[in-house]
Amino acid sequence: MYQERLISAITKKIGKHQSVIDEVSHVLDISYDAAHRRISMKSKFSIEEAVLLAQHFGISMDRTFQGGENVLVKKTKEIRSFHDLALYLENSLKSLTEYQANNQTTLYYSAKDIPLFYTIETNLLSKFKLYVWLNLLDFDHGDMSFESFQLQAPTVENSKKLKDFYNAVNTREIWNDTTINSTLQQIMYFFQSGLLTIENGKLLCDSLKELIYSLAEKCVPNNDQYQLYYHDLLILNNNVLVSDAHQKSLFVPYTMLGYFITKDMDTCKNAADFFQHQLKNSKLLNTAGTRDKKMFFNRAYQKIDFYKNQITSIQEFG
Repeated sequence: MYQERLISAITKKIGKHQSVIDEVSHVLDISYDAAHRRISMKSKFSIEEAVLLAQHFGISMDRTFQGGENVLVKKTKEIRSFHDLALYLENSLKSLTEYQANNQTTLYYSAKDIPLFYTIETNLLSKFKLYVWLNLLDFDHGDMSFESFQLQAPTVENSKKLKDFYNAVNTREIWNDTTINSTLQQIMYFFQSGLLTIENGKLLCDSLKELIYSLAEKCVPNNDQYQLYYHDLLILNNNVLVSDAHQKSLFVPYTMLGYFITKDMDTCKNAADFFQHQLKNSKLLNTAGTRDKKMFFNRAYQKIDFYKNQITSIQEFG
Protein backbone atom coordinates (compact mmCIF):
# COMPACT_ATOMS: atom_id res chain seq x y z
CA MET A 1 0.00 0.00 0.00
CA TYR A 2 2.75 2.48 0.94
CA GLN A 3 4.83 1.67 -2.14
CA GLU A 4 1.81 2.22 -4.35
CA ARG A 5 1.22 5.60 -2.71
CA LEU A 6 4.83 6.66 -3.28
CA ILE A 7 4.80 5.57 -6.92
CA SER A 8 1.51 7.38 -7.46
CA ALA A 9 2.94 10.55 -5.91
CA ILE A 10 6.04 10.36 -8.14
CA THR A 11 3.84 9.88 -11.21
CA LYS A 12 1.84 12.99 -10.37
CA LYS A 13 5.04 14.97 -9.88
CA ILE A 14 6.68 14.06 -13.21
CA GLY A 15 3.55 13.99 -15.38
CA LYS A 16 2.37 11.54 -18.01
CA HIS A 17 5.06 12.27 -20.57
CA GLN A 18 7.99 11.00 -18.53
CA SER A 19 8.86 7.44 -17.61
CA VAL A 20 8.56 6.65 -13.92
CA ILE A 21 10.97 3.76 -14.38
CA ASP A 22 13.58 5.98 -16.00
CA GLU A 23 13.23 8.59 -13.26
CA VAL A 24 13.50 6.05 -10.43
CA SER A 25 16.47 4.39 -12.12
CA HIS A 26 18.24 7.75 -12.39
CA VAL A 27 17.51 8.97 -8.84
CA LEU A 28 18.41 5.69 -7.14
CA ASP A 29 21.32 4.99 -9.51
CA ILE A 30 20.04 1.47 -10.25
CA SER A 31 19.48 -0.41 -13.51
CA TYR A 32 16.33 -0.08 -15.60
CA ASP A 33 15.39 -3.66 -14.71
CA ALA A 34 15.85 -3.04 -10.97
CA ALA A 35 13.69 0.08 -11.20
CA HIS A 36 11.06 -1.84 -13.21
CA ARG A 37 10.84 -4.51 -10.51
CA ARG A 38 10.12 -1.84 -7.92
CA ILE A 39 7.55 -0.01 -10.04
CA SER A 40 5.79 -3.31 -10.90
CA MET A 41 5.75 -4.17 -7.17
CA LYS A 42 7.90 -7.27 -7.64
CA SER A 43 10.43 -5.85 -5.17
CA LYS A 44 10.20 -3.18 -2.49
CA PHE A 45 11.89 0.14 -1.96
CA SER A 46 14.20 0.20 1.03
CA ILE A 47 13.61 2.90 3.65
CA GLU A 48 16.65 4.77 2.35
CA GLU A 49 15.36 4.59 -1.23
CA ALA A 50 11.90 5.83 -0.23
CA VAL A 51 13.41 8.80 1.64
CA LEU A 52 15.73 9.63 -1.27
CA LEU A 53 12.86 9.57 -3.77
CA ALA A 54 10.66 11.72 -1.52
CA GLN A 55 13.43 14.26 -1.08
CA HIS A 56 14.29 14.36 -4.79
CA PHE A 57 10.70 14.85 -5.98
CA GLY A 58 9.66 17.13 -3.11
CA ILE A 59 7.05 14.69 -1.82
CA SER A 60 5.72 15.08 1.71
CA MET A 61 6.14 11.73 3.45
CA ASP A 62 3.69 12.95 6.11
CA ARG A 63 0.94 13.47 3.56
CA THR A 64 1.78 10.44 1.41
CA PHE A 65 2.09 7.79 4.09
CA GLN A 66 0.01 9.02 7.01
CA GLY A 67 -3.02 10.75 5.58
CA GLY A 68 -4.93 13.70 6.96
CA GLU A 69 -5.27 12.65 10.60
CA ASN A 70 -1.63 11.75 11.26
CA VAL A 71 1.64 13.52 10.57
CA LEU A 72 5.26 12.43 10.68
CA VAL A 73 7.46 14.62 12.85
CA LYS A 74 11.12 14.95 13.69
CA LYS A 75 12.14 15.88 17.19
CA THR A 76 15.11 17.73 18.52
CA LYS A 77 17.76 15.94 20.55
CA GLU A 78 17.27 15.60 24.29
CA ILE A 79 19.66 17.87 26.19
CA ARG A 80 21.67 16.54 29.10
CA SER A 81 25.04 18.22 28.57
CA PHE A 82 26.87 21.04 26.82
CA HIS A 83 27.58 18.64 23.95
CA ASP A 84 23.87 17.91 23.59
CA LEU A 85 23.10 21.63 23.64
CA ALA A 86 25.65 22.29 20.90
CA LEU A 87 24.07 19.53 18.78
CA TYR A 88 20.60 20.92 19.49
CA LEU A 89 21.63 24.35 18.20
CA GLU A 90 23.44 22.83 15.21
CA ASN A 91 20.41 20.72 14.22
CA SER A 92 18.08 23.67 14.74
CA LEU A 93 20.23 25.64 12.32
CA LYS A 94 20.10 22.80 9.78
CA SER A 95 16.31 22.78 9.97
CA LEU A 96 16.27 26.51 9.26
CA THR A 97 18.91 26.62 6.54
CA GLU A 98 16.53 24.81 4.20
CA TYR A 99 15.26 28.39 3.86
CA GLN A 100 17.08 31.34 2.38
CA ALA A 101 18.23 33.76 5.05
CA ASN A 102 16.70 36.82 3.38
CA ASN A 103 13.48 38.82 3.20
CA GLN A 104 11.77 36.08 1.17
CA THR A 105 11.53 34.00 4.34
CA THR A 106 9.21 34.84 7.23
CA LEU A 107 9.44 33.48 10.77
CA TYR A 108 6.41 33.67 13.07
CA TYR A 109 6.95 33.31 16.83
CA SER A 110 4.26 32.94 19.50
CA ALA A 111 6.40 34.23 22.35
CA LYS A 112 5.32 32.67 25.61
CA ASP A 113 8.91 33.33 26.70
CA ILE A 114 11.54 35.66 25.29
CA PRO A 115 12.37 34.15 21.86
CA LEU A 116 15.36 31.85 21.90
CA PHE A 117 17.13 33.93 19.24
CA TYR A 118 17.53 36.87 21.65
CA THR A 119 19.22 34.82 24.34
CA ILE A 120 21.85 32.85 22.42
CA GLU A 121 24.57 35.45 22.15
CA THR A 122 27.65 35.88 24.32
CA ASN A 123 26.38 38.56 26.71
CA LEU A 124 25.51 38.05 30.38
CA LEU A 125 21.80 37.38 29.79
CA SER A 126 22.53 34.76 27.12
CA LYS A 127 25.04 33.05 29.40
CA PHE A 128 22.43 33.02 32.17
CA LYS A 129 19.75 31.46 29.93
CA LEU A 130 22.16 28.69 28.90
CA TYR A 131 22.96 28.17 32.58
CA VAL A 132 19.26 27.93 33.43
CA TRP A 133 18.54 25.46 30.64
CA LEU A 134 21.35 23.14 31.65
CA ASN A 135 20.39 23.43 35.32
CA LEU A 136 16.79 22.46 34.62
CA LEU A 137 17.59 19.79 32.04
CA ASP A 138 20.75 18.25 33.52
CA PHE A 139 20.67 17.25 37.16
CA ASP A 140 24.49 17.18 37.32
CA HIS A 141 24.55 20.98 37.07
CA GLY A 142 22.18 21.52 40.00
CA ASP A 143 24.77 22.78 42.52
CA MET A 144 26.90 24.85 40.14
CA SER A 145 26.79 28.60 40.69
CA PHE A 146 26.26 30.94 37.79
CA GLU A 147 29.66 32.50 38.42
CA SER A 148 31.33 29.06 37.99
CA PHE A 149 29.52 28.41 34.72
CA GLN A 150 31.63 28.70 31.54
CA LEU A 151 30.44 28.91 27.93
CA GLN A 152 31.96 26.47 25.44
CA ALA A 153 33.07 27.24 21.88
CA PRO A 154 30.74 24.97 19.80
CA THR A 155 27.70 26.33 21.63
CA VAL A 156 28.78 29.92 21.05
CA GLU A 157 29.45 29.37 17.34
CA ASN A 158 26.14 27.64 16.66
CA SER A 159 24.32 30.31 18.65
CA LYS A 160 25.84 33.05 16.50
CA LYS A 161 24.74 31.34 13.28
CA LEU A 162 21.17 30.99 14.55
CA LYS A 163 21.16 34.65 15.56
CA ASP A 164 22.45 35.67 12.10
CA PHE A 165 19.65 33.71 10.44
CA TYR A 166 17.02 35.34 12.63
CA ASN A 167 18.37 38.81 11.87
CA ALA A 168 18.26 38.17 8.11
CA VAL A 169 14.64 37.01 7.73
CA ASN A 170 11.29 38.72 8.24
CA THR A 171 10.01 38.15 11.78
CA ARG A 172 6.49 38.43 13.13
CA GLU A 173 6.45 38.07 16.91
CA ILE A 174 3.38 37.97 19.16
CA TRP A 175 4.07 39.02 22.76
CA ASN A 176 1.97 39.82 25.81
CA ASP A 177 2.70 41.18 29.28
CA THR A 178 3.81 37.77 30.58
CA THR A 179 6.49 37.06 27.95
CA ILE A 180 9.33 38.30 30.17
CA ASN A 181 7.98 36.74 33.36
CA SER A 182 9.82 33.42 33.27
CA THR A 183 13.22 35.07 32.77
CA LEU A 184 12.62 37.41 35.71
CA GLN A 185 11.44 34.53 37.88
CA GLN A 186 14.55 32.53 36.94
CA ILE A 187 16.80 35.42 37.99
CA MET A 188 15.02 35.65 41.33
CA TYR A 189 15.01 31.87 41.88
CA PHE A 190 18.74 31.40 41.37
CA PHE A 191 19.50 34.53 43.38
CA GLN A 192 17.42 33.30 46.31
CA SER A 193 19.00 29.84 45.97
CA GLY A 194 22.44 31.34 46.53
CA LEU A 195 23.63 30.33 43.06
CA LEU A 196 23.62 33.88 41.65
CA THR A 197 25.31 36.87 43.27
CA ILE A 198 23.45 40.07 44.09
CA GLU A 199 25.61 42.01 41.65
CA ASN A 200 24.97 39.64 38.76
CA GLY A 201 21.28 39.52 39.63
CA LYS A 202 21.04 43.28 39.21
CA LEU A 203 23.19 43.20 36.06
CA LEU A 204 20.89 40.57 34.54
CA CYS A 205 17.89 42.82 35.17
CA ASP A 206 19.77 45.63 33.44
CA SER A 207 20.64 43.32 30.53
CA LEU A 208 17.01 42.29 30.16
CA LYS A 209 15.97 45.93 30.18
CA GLU A 210 18.52 46.69 27.46
CA LEU A 211 17.08 43.85 25.36
CA ILE A 212 13.56 45.23 25.67
CA TYR A 213 14.84 48.70 24.83
CA SER A 214 16.53 47.37 21.68
CA LEU A 215 13.21 45.85 20.57
CA ALA A 216 11.45 49.17 21.17
CA GLU A 217 14.07 50.83 18.96
CA LYS A 218 13.35 48.34 16.14
CA CYS A 219 9.60 48.57 16.58
CA VAL A 220 9.03 51.45 14.15
CA PRO A 221 6.52 51.94 11.29
CA ASN A 222 8.99 51.62 8.40
CA ASN A 223 10.58 48.37 9.65
CA ASP A 224 8.77 45.69 7.66
CA GLN A 225 11.46 43.11 8.48
CA TYR A 226 10.67 43.18 12.20
CA GLN A 227 7.09 43.45 13.39
CA LEU A 228 6.05 43.09 17.04
CA TYR A 229 2.42 42.35 17.90
CA TYR A 230 0.72 42.61 21.27
CA HIS A 231 -2.13 40.23 22.15
CA ASP A 232 -3.60 40.55 25.63
CA LEU A 233 -5.85 37.45 25.50
CA LEU A 234 -4.07 34.79 23.46
CA ILE A 235 -2.30 32.09 25.47
CA LEU A 236 1.10 32.04 23.77
CA ASN A 237 2.95 28.73 23.39
CA ASN A 238 6.39 29.29 21.76
CA ASN A 239 5.20 27.74 18.47
CA VAL A 240 7.40 28.78 15.54
CA LEU A 241 6.42 28.74 11.87
CA VAL A 242 8.98 29.32 9.12
CA SER A 243 7.64 30.00 5.65
CA ASP A 244 8.75 30.99 2.15
CA ALA A 245 7.14 30.77 -1.27
CA HIS A 246 7.85 27.03 -1.60
CA GLN A 247 7.61 25.39 1.82
CA LYS A 248 6.73 25.73 5.49
CA SER A 249 7.99 24.17 8.72
CA LEU A 250 6.23 24.15 12.07
CA PHE A 251 8.13 23.83 15.37
CA VAL A 252 5.95 22.77 18.32
CA PRO A 253 7.53 22.67 21.82
CA TYR A 254 7.16 19.58 23.98
CA THR A 255 9.77 20.34 26.68
CA MET A 256 11.66 23.48 27.70
CA LEU A 257 13.87 23.38 24.59
CA GLY A 258 12.54 20.28 22.81
CA TYR A 259 10.53 20.73 19.62
CA PHE A 260 8.58 18.50 17.29
CA ILE A 261 9.18 19.60 13.70
CA THR A 262 6.82 18.89 10.80
CA LYS A 263 6.64 19.97 7.18
CA ASP A 264 3.21 18.41 6.65
CA MET A 265 1.50 20.76 4.21
CA ASP A 266 -1.97 20.71 5.74
CA THR A 267 -0.67 21.12 9.29
CA CYS A 268 1.62 24.00 8.32
CA LYS A 269 -1.12 25.68 6.31
CA ASN A 270 -3.49 25.46 9.27
CA ALA A 271 -0.77 26.89 11.51
CA ALA A 272 -0.12 29.71 9.03
CA ASP A 273 -3.85 30.51 8.88
CA PHE A 274 -3.99 30.52 12.68
CA PHE A 275 -1.02 32.88 12.92
CA GLN A 276 -2.58 35.23 10.37
CA HIS A 277 -5.85 35.23 12.30
CA GLN A 278 -4.04 36.03 15.55
CA LEU A 279 -2.05 38.82 13.91
CA LYS A 280 -5.30 40.40 12.75
CA ASN A 281 -6.59 40.25 16.33
CA SER A 282 -3.37 41.64 17.79
CA LYS A 283 -2.07 45.19 17.98
CA LEU A 284 0.88 45.86 15.68
CA LEU A 285 3.10 47.93 17.95
CA ASN A 286 5.19 49.18 15.01
CA THR A 287 2.28 51.29 13.82
CA ALA A 288 0.34 51.70 17.08
CA GLY A 289 -0.09 55.11 18.60
CA THR A 290 2.64 56.49 20.82
CA ARG A 291 0.53 55.96 23.94
CA ASP A 292 -0.19 52.24 23.27
CA LYS A 293 3.41 51.50 22.34
CA LYS A 294 4.84 53.31 25.36
CA MET A 295 2.37 51.60 27.69
CA PHE A 296 3.50 48.14 26.56
CA PHE A 297 7.22 48.82 26.91
CA ASN A 298 6.84 50.84 30.12
CA ARG A 299 4.99 47.95 31.77
CA ALA A 300 7.95 45.71 30.90
CA TYR A 301 10.48 48.24 32.26
CA GLN A 302 8.49 48.65 35.47
CA LYS A 303 8.28 44.91 36.00
CA ILE A 304 12.05 44.56 35.55
CA ASP A 305 12.66 47.45 37.94
CA PHE A 306 10.41 45.77 40.50
CA TYR A 307 12.51 42.59 40.47
CA LYS A 308 15.76 44.55 40.56
CA ASN A 309 14.49 46.54 43.55
CA GLN A 310 13.64 43.30 45.33
CA ILE A 311 17.23 42.11 44.89
CA THR A 312 18.54 45.50 46.03
CA SER A 313 16.35 45.49 49.12
CA ILE A 314 17.66 42.07 50.08
CA GLN A 315 21.21 43.41 49.68
CA GLU A 316 20.46 46.39 51.91
CA PHE A 317 18.42 44.66 54.60
CA GLY A 318 19.39 40.99 54.28
